[in-house]
Amino acid sequence: MEHGVNPLFSRTAARPIFAAMTDHILPPRRVDRRLSVAPMMDWTDRHDRAFLRCLTRRTLLYTEMVVTGAILHGRDPARFLDHSAVEHPLALQLGGSDPAELTACTRIAAEWGYEEVNLNCGCPSDRVSAGRFGACLMAEPQLVAECLAAMREAVPADGPEVTVKHRIGIDDLDGYDHLTRFVDTVAGAGVRTFVVHARKAWLSGLSPKENREIPPLRHDVVHRLKQDFPHLEIVLNGGIRSVPEALTHLGPTDGVMIGRAAYETPWILHEADRRVWGDPAHEPESRHAVVRRFLPYIEEQLAAGTHLKHMTRHILGLFQGCKGARAWRRHLSENGPRPGAGPEVVEQALALVPEESAAAA
Repeated sequence: MEHGVNPLFSRTAARPIFAAMTDHILPPRRVDRRLSVAPMMDWTDRHDRAFLRCLTRRTLLYTEMVVTGAILHGRDPARFLDHSAVEHPLALQLGGSDPAELTACTRIAAEWGYEEVNLNCGCPSDRVSAGRFGACLMAEPQLVAECLAAMREAVPADGPEVTVKHRIGIDDLDGYDHLTRFVDTVAGAGVRTFVVHARKAWLSGLSPKENREIPPLRHDVVHRLKQDFPHLEIVLNGGIRSVPEALTHLGPTDGVMIGRAAYETPWILHEADRRVWGDPAHEPESRHAVVRRFLPYIEEQLAAGTHLKHMTRHILGLFQGCKGARAWRRHLSENGPRPGAGPEVVEQALALVPEESAAAA
C-alpha cells in the first residue's frame, strides 16, 4: 500500500501555518466548545491528538496537563508544547498555582499558537495536591482568581482564551453554595468559561481512578450552574460515553467534554462533526479508513525518529466491539515495540480485522 504525504500532518514548528488550516473550522480566536476531548495524563499526547483528527476535525482537543515548571525549567519544553498543524483547535492545560509562573507559561502558549489555556483545578492525585495545584485549589478560590486574572492579562485580546476546569466540590466543601462562590469569585477575574467535572473529589482516601468512579455523577448540578450563571459558558464533563449522549446535554449546558470513552473507544468520535456541527465532509466511512488516514502521519514520525509504539498505543481501541479486535490489539502490542518496527506492522494488524465486520459494528 502506498501512502502520499498528508499535508495535514505538517511536521513544522512554524506557527503561522495552523491559522490558514483552521480558519475554515472556527472564527478567529473564538473557540467552539460544543464538544471537546478531555486532557488525560499519559494519553492525550501529540500522537493521540493527531490520530483523533482522523476522526473529527472540529472537536476541541486538549494537551495532557503540563506543570508550569516543566515549561519554564525543564530541559526540553518543546516536548510538551510542540504539535502539528492539524491538531487545532487545541488547548494547553496547565498545572500550577503561582501567578507569575502561570503568566509566563500563558505567554509562551500564545507564542506556540494555542487557542486556549486552561488551568487545572480538578485533578485529585496526592502528588498534584502536594504541589498545590489541581483539585485542592477549589479550597482557595481567591488564589485561583488571582492566577487566572494574571494569565488573562498576559495575552492580548486576540490571544488564547483563558479557562478553568474544576470539580463540583472537594472533601467537605461539596455544597452547592461553595461551588457557586468558587465560580462567582473566579468569574470576577474575567474568566467566562468553566469546564465542570460533575463529581466531587476526595483529596485523601481515594486514588485518581477511584475519584473517577466512586463519587456519584451529578450532571444536574452542572445544569443548575448554567441556569444560575447564564452569562457564563458552562461545559459539562464526566461520564459521557458517546456523541448522542453528549447531545442531550447541549442546551442545559454550552458544551460537553468526553473523557476516557474517547480514548478507549475512539470510533465514537467519527460522527461528531456531522452530529454536532452538521458537517459531514470529514466523516470517515469506516474504521479501516481512519487507519489509512493515520498511516502518513506514522510514516512521517518514523522518519523523524519516533518509535512506532508511541503511536500505535493510541489506536488499540479503534476496533472495540468488532470481530478481530483482539487480534488487532495483540499484533500491535507484540510487534509495535520491536526495534525497527514500521508501518507494515499496522497494515498487518489491519488485515486481521474483516472490513465488513468493522463496518457493521
